[in-house]
Amino acid sequence: MRESKIWMATSSQHKYAEARDILADFGVQLERIQVNRIEIQSDDPADIVVYSLRQLKDDGRPMVMEDAGLFLERYGGFPGPYSSYALEKLDNPGILKLMEGVEDRRASYQSAVAIRTGEDIEVFRGFVWGKISRSIKGTVGFGYDPIFIPDEGDGRTFGEMSEEEKNAISHRARAFRSLGAWLTGSEEGF
Repeated sequence: MRESKIWMATSSQHKYAEARDILADFGVQLERIQVNRIEIQSDDPADIVVYSLRQLKDDGRPMVMEDAGLFLERYGGFPGPYSSYALEKLDNPGILKLMEGVEDRRASYQSAVAIRTGEDIEVFRGFVWGKISRSIKGTVGFGYDPIFIPDEGDGRTFGEMSEEEKNAISHRARAFRSLGAWLTGSEEGF
C-alpha cells in the first residue's frame, strides 16, 4: 500500500494532532474531517472503529478512525472503550477517588486505528502499560494523561511529558506508527 494522503474522521483535535505528527514522519499527510458517527458499545476498541468505518459513505478517499481507552486492572478493564463517558462524568478527580485505597494501580492505555481503502479495512493496535498516579500531575496532553504514569518512562505522567516524549511511547503513537509503516511499506513501527 502506498498512500501519501489519508483522511481521519474525528471530532478530537488532540487525537488528530498526535496522529498527524506521527504520520508526517512517514511522509503521509493526514487531513481531518468531521463526521457524525454511530459508536457501538463494545469492550474492544477495534470493533468500534471497524463498525464506524463501515457506516461512513465511501467516497473513494482512504479513511482512518481511532478509538482508545484507559483500562484499569483493578476494575476488570473499566473504563476501557467507555473512557470518554467516564471522563465526562467522573473526570480525573473521580478516577482518583475510585482508586483511593487501591494498591493495584496497574493500567494500560490501548488504541485501535482502522483504515478503510475501498472495501478493505485494516486494524492496527497500540498499547502502553503503566499505573495510575495518586494525584493529578502535569498540564500537557488531554484526557487521562495527568494521572497515567507509563512503565517505560521516568516516573512522570503523560501530562508532565512534552508532546515528543509522549509520542515516543504512547499507545496512539504506536498504533499510528504501525499504520504509517503499513502505508509506506517500511518495517519501521512494527
